[in-house]
Amino acid sequence: MSGKLFVVATPIGNLGDISLRAIEVLKEVDVIAAEDTRITIRLLKEYNIKNELSSFHINNERYKVDKIIDCLEKGKNVALVSDAGTPCISDPGYLLVNESRKRGIEIISIPGPSSLIAALSISGLPSERFFFEGFLPKKKGRQTKIKSFLELDMTIILFESPHRLLKTLRDLLLFLGNRWVSICKEITKINESVFFGKLEDAISKFEKLPKIKGEYVLIISKEGYSAE
Repeated sequence: MSGKLFVVATPIGNLGDISLRAIEVLKEVDVIAAEDTRITIRLLKEYNIKNELSSFHINNERYKVDKIIDCLEKGKNVALVSDAGTPCISDPGYLLVNESRKRGIEIISIPGPSSLIAALSISGLPSERFFFEGFLPKKKGRQTKIKSFLELDMTIILFESPHRLLKTLRDLLLFLGNRWVSICKEITKINESVFFGKLEDAISKFEKLPKIKGEYVLIISKEGYSAE
């Protein structure tokens, strides 16, 4: 009988956000497939979890899928974790889950932290309908992708790195207009902060910073929305 694949959400910053069920699963599985074993080790040490780790990241994902499937088909249970948050959401894991599904292997979600949901919940922008894009293309197709947002009658959610934040804000202003935006930085961490205002004001604020640090979730209002 095949083992089970557990897709385990882990903290996005504060280690106290892990669930009791996630701790139990990480202790009991045979193997933990981790996006970055160095990061996962810190979490495991915090909760005295001693288990076998196997690296599973974007550069070895295709190669590792067959090995993990083989492990599952031999009856071993595997937990899939990313560096932070829920696996497969702008993180490796889709190929493994897809192949497991095709092989009839049982897949169990261990829900928990997700930066996009956390950011949306505190954004102050409408949350009944939203579109999640993840990271924008760096070059090819970037302008086309942003322009496609003009067709969306809902809140838009993006991920962005610190060194591209200003470029993205300027591009959004150029192609979408001066919309309302919530910019969440380092949610659950010591330097957590949330900006809420217009794109022009956001650009003015971040241009004045000597250095932009942290990871960001951008929540952008739909066309015509006003918080005033």
